[in-house]
Amino acid sequence: MARHDKTAADLGAWLCFEDEAGQGLRPPKGHTWGRRGHTPVVRVTAAGTKRVSMAAPICTKPGHRPRLIYRIRLDRGPAKGRRKGFPETDYAHLLDAAHQQLGGPMSRAS
Repeated sequence: MARHDKTAADLGAWLCFEDEAGQGLRPPKGHTWGRRGHTPVVRVTAAGTKRVSMAAPICTKPGHRPRLIYRIRLDRGPAKGRRKGFPETDYAHLLDAAHQQLGGPMSRAS
């Protein structure tokens, strides 16, 4: 039985590996080595921002330098029924941007 599988290299496509990561931005509670009786003041610059998420594919193709294309999403607070990470529309925009920047077909790694 003949196999007709083609690799990304055979197709001239970019091979892409994608991942998403998120991080809460609340400062950790902890103890301090400050002097007794002098309460330390901790300044927080991420006021109102609860979480930051990033999604990115890294794409490789023989004869080309690897590319990392990423998008960042700030979540400013809870909303009922809203997902914490990237919604489907943000992924679609990320993949569209990757396709435009790479200028050729893309294949995902399984």
